[in-house]
Amino acid sequence: MINLINDICVFDFETSGLSPVNERVIEMAAIRVINGITVSEFRTFVKFDGVLAPKITEITGITDADLAGGMDEKQAFIALRKIMGPRSLLVAHNAQFDLAFLHYTMFRIQGITFDNPFIDTLTISRDRTPFPHKLENMCDKYAIKLEGAHRALNDVEATLELLKALHNEKPVDEWVNRLAYVPKYGKPDWIPSYAELSPVVWRSQRTVS
Repeated sequence: MINLINDICVFDFETSGLSPVNERVIEMAAIRVINGITVSEFRTFVKFDGVLAPKITEITGITDADLAGGMDEKQAFIALRKIMGPRSLLVAHNAQFDLAFLHYTMFRIQGITFDNPFIDTLTISRDRTPFPHKLENMCDKYAIKLEGAHRALNDVEATLELLKALHNEKPVDEWVNRLAYVPKYGKPDWIPSYAELSPVVWRSQRTVS
């Protein structure tokens, strides 16, 4: 059974685009919590060999000048993996996206991947509440403060509070290693081999008993 005060690592990536194969992480953040205490917090820009699309700067506020002083990609991911540890429960909102970037980047720079268990707060949100389910929407629904969405550390702090709220509402143990996808967009190109994948069933589609 999961204990939220045991060992979790909430993380988030801001990226140069949507493809985990062709695009790059430009900002990352993580918070590690063990026995209810925050033991590590990490945030950094990541150097980017390219020019950011204007849309990315519009969404995130991150500029090419910010990334010029960022951490080297390999060093940033090594630091992130040290914070995550080998067995901590990884937590993200829309984990399918962040886990894919974690996998492809680690494999590209080190030839390895990860096998940590994970929880996706988006998957839980889709099951428990009506649309919409973006992090900003869920924070509104659970009265969680989120200022500056689409910045890595702000999103991590909000996701941690959302996880606590969801767990307090009803234990989230059954959601470990589960991902839901929207059928009209098709199945994701990559998920961890141990993930359980299922289509989203919208609340409005369910029969009320």
